[in-house]
Amino acid sequence: MDTEPVLTFPVIRGLQARREYYVAMWTLRMLRQISIFDEDELPPELRAQRTLNKARIPEISGYIIDNPDDYVFSALTVSIDSAVRFDALPGQDRLGLLRVPMEAKFIINDGQHRRAAIMEALDQRPELAHETIAVVFFLDIGLERCQQMFADLNRHAIRPSRSLGLLYDHRNEKAKLAKLVIMKSEVFRDIVDMEKSSLAKRSRKLFTLSAFYNACADLVQGLATGDLVADASLARDFWEAVAEHFPAWGQVREGRLPASEVREGFIHSHGIAIQAIGKAGNGLLTKHPKDWRKKIAALETIDWSRSNATVWEGRALIGGKVSKVTTNVILTTNVVKKAFGLALEEDEARVEKAHLKK
Repeated sequence: MDTEPVLTFPVIRGLQARREYYVAMWTLRMLRQISIFDEDELPPELRAQRTLNKARIPEISGYIIDNPDDYVFSALTVSIDSAVRFDALPGQDRLGLLRVPMEAKFIINDGQHRRAAIMEALDQRPELAHETIAVVFFLDIGLERCQQMFADLNRHAIRPSRSLGLLYDHRNEKAKLAKLVIMKSEVFRDIVDMEKSSLAKRSRKLFTLSAFYNACADLVQGLATGDLVADASLARDFWEAVAEHFPAWGQVREGRLPASEVREGFIHSHGIAIQAIGKAGNGLLTKHPKDWRKKIAALETIDWSRSNATVWEGRALIGGKVSKVTTNVILTTNVVKKAFGLALEEDEARVEKAHLKK
């Protein structure tokens, strides 16, 4: 290895499961200059595990380009298919230089989409070349452990709930709107779960943040001014007016009625209902900007009981269970729109016609 050309870079040496591994800080440009792997040279079983979903790459690269001052990436995990040499620095045990043969293969176990997106971002923003990303290297001569490492790295990976993702997302304007409405509303502050995307049977909440987000986004579609405070004020006024016509929501908030009992008995306390009300509310605010409050009272004319299968089965319910697929949201919206005296849009009318034919 001393006589052949080598790639040398500083690393920190570590130990896991009695095997050495190394952590390096690479510039983004180094990711381009060093061939990570050629898919054609990999066995089919390894290629299958690492097929890039190219549709994801523009989204990730756009994230880098749109947020040059605060994008965040976790480390890449890479296997090296070669013998290497670690030379400790004087007086050091863990800090040193890793010497890797130039012909060595670098196989990404975790982070192939991040690397591809970085390459695309560098094409548009060459000044990013000197920024860095952490890379963790494992030795895997013959790639015998490569598949197992891929499986192990992904086995315990758990995606955060959509609600938690929205709670922590400070770039999404619609998420900021929904959160501001909740925080400013005495009604919804106590009945919206900010972390979970599905509610347990014993939950004391009626709605999830993800459901309320969908409802708010549909409500202000085409009406938002870009002024967060003003848009949130409009949305809050609407939702608090809606709440006045569902006394059970207030009783849950005050602890006088179990949330589970309300959810078991009524459609109006499920995400599909508030999204439908949000969609119909958008039409109401558009067509009746001055007197929408009077029209909204029609919510009380709807029989929201889950036992009312004549109305809800096939719309909000499938086999007695709430369904949130797009068609069911539209069919539930149609019920609310008719109560408001609003005409159905072309796609809504088409879905309604198909439903009535069944």
